[in-house]
Amino acid sequence: MNFWQRGLKSVTRRKGRSLILFLVIFILGNVIAGSVAIQQSTKNVEEETKKQMGAVATIEMDYERVDKEQQANPEAFENNDEWHRQPSLKELEAIGELPYVKYFEYSVGSWMGLNKIKAYTDEEMGMSYGGGAKYNLNVRGVNRKELVDIEEGLIKLEDGSTFSDKDIAEGTNNIIISKEVAELNGDLKVGDQIVFDVTGEYYPMEDEGTEGSDDGAATMDSMGEMAEPEVRTFDFPAKVIGIFSVIKKEQKEMTPEERSNDSWMAMEQINTIYAPNKLSQELNRQMSEKIWGVSPEDLESEEENYQTTYALKSTDDIEAFREEANALITNKYYEIMAASDQYDQVAGSMKKLGQISGYVVIIAVAATMMIISLIVLLFLRDRKHELGIYLSLGENRGKIIGQILIELLLIGSLALVLSLVTGNLLAGGISNSLFQMDWFTNNGQNGMMYYGGVIGQNNISPEEVQSAYKVTFSAGYIITYLVTGLGTILLSAVVPLLYILRLNPKKIMM
Repeated sequence: MNFWQRGLKSVTRRKGRSLILFLVIFILGNVIAGSVAIQQSTKNVEEETKKQMGAVATIEMDYERVDKEQQANPEAFENNDEWHRQPSLKELEAIGELPYVKYFEYSVGSWMGLNKIKAYTDEEMGMSYGGGAKYNLNVRGVNRKELVDIEEGLIKLEDGSTFSDKDIAEGTNNIIISKEVAELNGDLKVGDQIVFDVTGEYYPMEDEGTEGSDDGAATMDSMGEMAEPEVRTFDFPAKVIGIFSVIKKEQKEMTPEERSNDSWMAMEQINTIYAPNKLSQELNRQMSEKIWGVSPEDLESEEENYQTTYALKSTDDIEAFREEANALITNKYYEIMAASDQYDQVAGSMKKLGQISGYVVIIAVAATMMIISLIVLLFLRDRKHELGIYLSLGENRGKIIGQILIELLLIGSLALVLSLVTGNLLAGGISNSLFQMDWFTNNGQNGMMYYGGVIGQNNISPEEVQSAYKVTFSAGYIITYLVTGLGTILLSAVVPLLYILRLNPKKIMM
């Protein structure tokens, strides 16, 4: 009889011992299976959520670091403008040339206060702009023909075209507006001219050297209060070359706060005008001169601020891109922010659940190895005479070890397969119970993050993350658990098998 047959017969003949070993592996296997199922589920939620949010990144100031260092050393920030100086265009372009980037856009932002030209207003929002204007439109400058918002599926071009190379290079007065804004202003069509009545308030400044006044101080009236501002207006003509519509997301149940945030963001998108960067810069220049009274000399000394959007080739590249891009930014107070970073803000409880399950897996594996090792060692001590007979008859020690491993793997495999099912059910029950606990529901941040450009359109809430969590029989769960379980059983056999190597058949048979 070979050692394969002996192993099989040993399992069936010693039913009591086999049952004990089966129950131990089955119970501990349920703990491991449940923990692995939870760990895999949280990992799947994170991967899928981040994939839905897109591989998009931008550069933002690290306000947390600024606040911390300002509190520690406020003198270092006084009369120092370098700390808030944005990365230069050269740095932005160097980051855009990294191999992880599919394309990138740097945008010059602007806005227009208006009275004659209307902006879209949500009836429930009741917006009030002030500054001498009834309405407000945002201007988003672009440096490439293709619009990032179209490529990322945020808007759809309904009519007309995007910008040409000439528009981008020369900063022509061609613009793209939303369907709602076009309808509000005389049902504008592609090719129509529109003249924006750009409006703002100018606060007169006291003359330098006036007795009792500070240089650059605002003019005060006789009562010592700030004088009424002067409302100034100038015309800014443009030509409509494209009309877009906002792509609506799938409707879902939302809290009042989420619904308000969603409506506000949709309204912001509708009230956005796309224009070449140079046209946006020209608008900013005219507003500074004609409304705020900034001299041409002062304008030349001002640096342009850019909002950047980096679209990466894959979500798997985010961390590598972040590391290399941050190394190219000279100002330590600016860093790469990815759309998927928001997951870490709102899914704190989900990440903690994954970490806890990981610790449970480690503890359960260690406990399983110790318990199985002790049980198998005790069983082998009881079978000492049986093993001694095999050795005295000239049986190879390797085949005896193989027999013991076959016994372990037969019993263990059956226990693991059954615990694969029950452990998954256990994970589902534990997860549902945890979701009802206060520490879980209140651990995530309820506030919504907002970044400029594309990133601001991908907000998620803790409720959305939780609803995406599902404990299922995924391939990752099955493979991970079986590899972990079988590996644990094999490792637990190391100590008992050393016992076999030390057996002396002469002493045993005396």
